[in-house]
Amino acid sequence: MDLFDLTTFKCSKLITEHYSTSFTLGIKTLHKKFHYPIYAIYGFVRYADEIVDTFHDFDKEKLLHKFRKDTYLAIEEKISLNPVLHAFQKIAHHYQIEEELIEAFLKSMEMDLHHDAYNKEGYQSYIYGSAEVVGLMCLRVFCEGKKELYETLKTPARHLGAAFQKVNFLRDMKSDYYERGRVYFPDIDFDHFTEHAKYQIEEDIQKDFDQAYAGILKLPVGARAGVYLAYVYYLNLFKKIKNCSPARIASERIRIPDNQKFALLVGTYFRHRFNYL
Repeated sequence: MDLFDLTTFKCSKLITEHYSTSFTLGIKTLHKKFHYPIYAIYGFVRYADEIVDTFHDFDKEKLLHKFRKDTYLAIEEKISLNPVLHAFQKIAHHYQIEEELIEAFLKSMEMDLHHDAYNKEGYQSYIYGSAEVVGLMCLRVFCEGKKELYETLKTPARHLGAAFQKVNFLRDMKSDYYERGRVYFPDIDFDHFTEHAKYQIEEDIQKDFDQAYAGILKLPVGARAGVYLAYVYYLNLFKKIKNCSPARIASERIRIPDNQKFALLVGTYFRHRFNYL
């Protein structure tokens, strides 16, 4: 079983490396003991997201239903021949990741199958399920069973996940609208995306970033640098988006070049090394 477990974790690692260079960089700055657990969480959420976002030639609803069923079966039986689900159930059990978090995430994926526009309530529900609970899953890992620390950091972790997701929504407005027919921000007309609407969204995102930062400083040392790197990366992406016009955001995907990502990694390492976060 040890060899089987290891290969499933390595599958999740491979998925992370191929899908997200920025997330992979962040994981590498975590303490080694956190690497495979966070890879396992990423692999799980990435594959669910792939079903609803890219499997256009298949019955997405049927696939997601099967993924949900297989997830809970893997957790119940403590084994799965699906390497992503096997690795995830190992982590769910070891770090006591609540079913409520898993269910909220899967429900948000279902929302993507049936919603092309969101009201305020639906938007908040989607943000919680698709992003905030993922932050809470990672926090379970970082806190390693320390319940008081977890409760202290829950709110900042949710704000950090929300900030990341909202930045993603701004970055991906074009593809979400043209490829998937979605507009996540409530009461936003993509074809008439104005400076005022963009400013209101940015004000909301800045509040999330501000409330998340205090929590990062209280994270265990082995987790702090990696989470801070993700924070810095998204904050820089956010600043770049703020300097773009609504028309540009609606017509192209704003990104941070790989050489800048590496520079952020180096800068984060030295700030953490000399306690300058």
